[in-house]
Amino acid sequence: MPAPLRVVIVGGGTAGWMCAAALVGAVRPGVCEVRLVESDEIGIVGVGEATLPQIKEFNEYIGVIEADFMRKTNATFKLGIEFVDWGFKGSSYIHPFGVHGKPMGGVPFYQYWTKARQGGRTDDIEDFCLPIVASRLNRFDFPTTDEGGINSTFAYAYHFDANLYAGFLREFSEARGLRRTEGKVVDVTLRAQDGHIAAITLNSGEVIEGDLFIDCSGFRSLLMGKALEVGYEDWTPWLPCDRALAVPCERTGPLTPYTRSTAREAGWQWRIPLQHRTGNGYVYSSRFISDDEAAATLLANLDGAALDDPRPLRFQAGRREKSWHRNCVAVGLASGFLEPLESTSIYLIQIAITNLLKLMPARTIDPALVEEFNRLVDVEYERVRDFLILHYHANIRDDAPLWTYCREMDVPESLRRRMRLFQHRGHIHKYGQGLFAPPSWLSVFVGQGLRPAHYDPLVDNLPYERIVAEMDALRDSVALAARSMSDHAAFVDDYCASPAAVRLREGVAS
Repeated sequence: MPAPLRVVIVGGGTAGWMCAAALVGAVRPGVCEVRLVESDEIGIVGVGEATLPQIKEFNEYIGVIEADFMRKTNATFKLGIEFVDWGFKGSSYIHPFGVHGKPMGGVPFYQYWTKARQGGRTDDIEDFCLPIVASRLNRFDFPTTDEGGINSTFAYAYHFDANLYAGFLREFSEARGLRRTEGKVVDVTLRAQDGHIAAITLNSGEVIEGDLFIDCSGFRSLLMGKALEVGYEDWTPWLPCDRALAVPCERTGPLTPYTRSTAREAGWQWRIPLQHRTGNGYVYSSRFISDDEAAATLLANLDGAALDDPRPLRFQAGRREKSWHRNCVAVGLASGFLEPLESTSIYLIQIAITNLLKLMPARTIDPALVEEFNRLVDVEYERVRDFLILHYHANIRDDAPLWTYCREMDVPESLRRRMRLFQHRGHIHKYGQGLFAPPSWLSVFVGQGLRPAHYDPLVDNLPYERIVAEMDALRDSVALAARSMSDHAAFVDDYCASPAAVRLREGVAS
């Protein structure tokens, strides 16, 4: 049997511990030896508290029990993201983890909705989407597996404390034999013959050799950026926000099963409901507002009393020119950052890990594996990039310079083409690879105020009277299914109440 691959993960946090958990949880023993190096003295970003449904697949893949994980991370359920004031002041729409309506005659539902709108109907397309209607009612239940039923037409994700999630995965990984080393990396030794990383040296003097190094050192990118000098592609001309302030506040009001993103003068504010508190942050462009003004705006728009001072974060939207170079793979912030608008940060960590597991090298690394990994990562980043740009670009706000800039900026041709196709006759191409499916694009297109000029001619194969009758029946079915769900707070309390939430409830009761 060949010698195991020596894998060294540099950095902890969500990225490092997700890598570690996947390698020890999913890879057969003896294939690789995994060691993680991190320093408790170095803080982690830890603002990735909202996720996408794919995180459920990751947890299940490595063997995590859902209720246990949610209890230990103060987690709640998430059915989508509400966007307030994005397309125009006073607007509100939800990007759901589910579909709008159901196809008729092999044609997507929204094509029929478009014809009905042009015929004088005023139905809101959100009324035909179960996770949206449930979100508006603060309801939740697990989707069913009966593909013919309306309760199977959605998925869900989580809100959780990112620091606690990293700790949870650390406990999970160490229980399965992962070796963790406390220390700071002070030097990186490269092999003279090929420039590969031979070893890292810690502040203790210990030298750690490896065959494959995974850079999870965050924005510092100690291995990929500093040691290997891989360049960074700047996307701030399209995604102009470059700073964020994060602050928790007291939990008040209903426990909503969705994230909220509210557009502000120079960026946007997030609201993430956890069991024991609410996470908040202001993502903004330093070109259009000062740090002090941003902090004042954030603190003035909290649901409850702030529990800490706002914590600053500076970043540059973009990605590394390569995510795998020589014998180093960059994961998480060391690979790139596209801001937290659609909760994609943890997903991009997950997809990098998934692709790495599929392309796991031997001790001698085949360049074909490296090339394919980089191709897959580039596809993911570029398609997430376009989706995020759409939110900024498709607006008619005239109240602040940021929004004027975003509306008038030149966007990538890949996004311009998708917008043209939708505005012509509602066509949304389905990616063969890439994160966001047509229902996601539809929710943002329509929510931001875009409407197709025409509809698919195949729609005319069905009589108009049948179309509106089907729509009426579907809207009623969605409403009934949503009302039949449990209250979200009650569901969480029964399924996975955390000790912190119990203490909070008992304190309020007393």
